[in-house]
Amino acid sequence: MPTRSQLFDAYALHGRDGMRVRMNFISSADGAVTLGGESGALGGDTDRELMQVLRAMADVVLVGAGTVRAEGYGGLKVDHGDVEWRRARGLDDQPALAVVSGGLHLDPADAFFTGAVRKPVIVTTDAAAAVAAERFESVATVMACGEDDIDLAAMLAAFARRGWTQVLCEGGPHLFGALLEADLVDEVCVTLAPRFVGGDAGRIVQGAAEGDRRFERTGLMTDDEGFVFLRYAAT
Repeated sequence: MPTRSQLFDAYALHGRDGMRVRMNFISSADGAVTLGGESGALGGDTDRELMQVLRAMADVVLVGAGTVRAEGYGGLKVDHGDVEWRRARGLDDQPALAVVSGGLHLDPADAFFTGAVRKPVIVTTDAAAAVAAERFESVATVMACGEDDIDLAAMLAAFARRGWTQVLCEGGPHLFGALLEADLVDEVCVTLAPRFVGGDAGRIVQGAAEGDRRFERTGLMTDDEGFVFLRYAAT
């Protein structure tokens, strides 16, 4: 099994200057992004460890509202050892947490907000913020990026102004598709689970138009449970 140190080495960032959007997803061997409606059900010990390593490296963890509702993100934080790793590199103790929600169909009482160790950011549209931002004032910072549709490039620019240049996106597939469509994805980390799921589960990318988007494989690891860990960079 890869050690934690080996995972940090295998997924190391070569400098933190400039914006980098890193996606992290798991898929079954037959392409399913969920099992029983949850992506976490596909994972194993190394995959869960890798998720924590990637979070430790990130300035901000980005998720879509649907993923928050399906997976639960209450109390997301890195552990003490990773806090020390971050402090040694001049980073905040914990990565920031941001959710993309075009319609602000979120519950301020959800554990995503009430269990957060840092006040989350909600990325939404100008129109939605004008109508519903007041409901979230006590639990989140609302960031309006785009009049009627979320402008993801504007979102990343707003992150950069906060010093958040290393973005880890954990889904969902529609957010991945939107970032891919906008040519804003720099790196994709995919865990391939040794499972064949069948059924109607979706793929890790949804909503993007078909296209031959070439990425270079920059890493490959395996573990004793049969999982394959792939790292790709945009070319």
